[in-house]
Amino acid sequence: MDNTYLVEALRYERHGLPAEVLESVKLKLAAPGPGEALVALRAGAIHYSDLGLINGSYGNLKPLPAIAGREGVGEVMALGPGTSEPAVGTLVRMPEEAGVWREAVVTEASELFPIPAGVPVEQAALAFINPPTAWRMLHDFTELKRGDWLIQNAGTSAVGVLVAQLARHLGLNCVSVVRDTATTAQLLENGAAKVVTEDSGYEKKPGALTGGAPIKLALNAVGGESVGRLCRAVGTDGVVVTYGGVTAELMRFPTRFLIFNNISLRGFWLDGWMRTQSPAEINLLWKKLFNLLREGVLEQPVAARYKLTDWRVALEHAFRAGRGGKVIFTSEWK
Repeated sequence: MDNTYLVEALRYERHGLPAEVLESVKLKLAAPGPGEALVALRAGAIHYSDLGLINGSYGNLKPLPAIAGREGVGEVMALGPGTSEPAVGTLVRMPEEAGVWREAVVTEASELFPIPAGVPVEQAALAFINPPTAWRMLHDFTELKRGDWLIQNAGTSAVGVLVAQLARHLGLNCVSVVRDTATTAQLLENGAAKVVTEDSGYEKKPGALTGGAPIKLALNAVGGESVGRLCRAVGTDGVVVTYGGVTAELMRFPTRFLIFNNISLRGFWLDGWMRTQSPAEINLLWKKLFNLLREGVLEQPVAARYKLTDWRVALEHAFRAGRGGKVIFTSEWK
């Protein structure tokens, strides 16, 4: 009897553009041994940070060769001898270090994170990067009270939608900055208090948006001139937090606003936050977020689903402007 499994995986042996370095390979997995579990992918996310890992620009790179993909959920299919948890059939987080874009993985059972009951599979697959990023940025940089104002660019991004949803839940007022007005109604439904375009001149009279109240926090995922406008929009002692740089454009140092408005420029990286927190603090964060996912307070739209074999089309779709949600890999491997 052959106790091995043949599974497809997306691997890269050098850094570069995904179309040039990513390849579909067949991996042979041994049956799970004592303390191990066989986990099959059910839904795996595609993120800009995945692109950074593949092209070598991310802050924490994997040893090569590496299986791509950071975030997803899988189903426990088999357990090794003497192993009883998590039970077969349990949905768990796919192990990030092993790479998520694969049909299945054998891993230590004790290190698996079971997905709480009542959380939709696709939302669970998107739960471990964007929701905690949105939550931490709203809590870690300045004290925000009910009724306070914040502003963000990349309002239609996954984090942007989550920030608006959380702002509504927390009683905050969120201004979402977008490239055009096509998504205004959708963003207002998702919790944004105001939606403005990048070229609207909003930064010249931010009080017209807020009824004269200061904007205390700005979140930047774009860079370049866009973050410069955020620096002009925040009030005295405001904080501008950068968590991404989609355009890769340089920004002019906002000397005037640093001096006369005493604004602060900060950065946020979820991986760095995770490495500095206790297990108890991290588990508390997961409990809060999964409760919000279960209750439907947080929900990330999914634009499309692809099989691993269609990875070229999936990646092109995932990094296309105006896609309207996340692109995910799905698998029915048994």
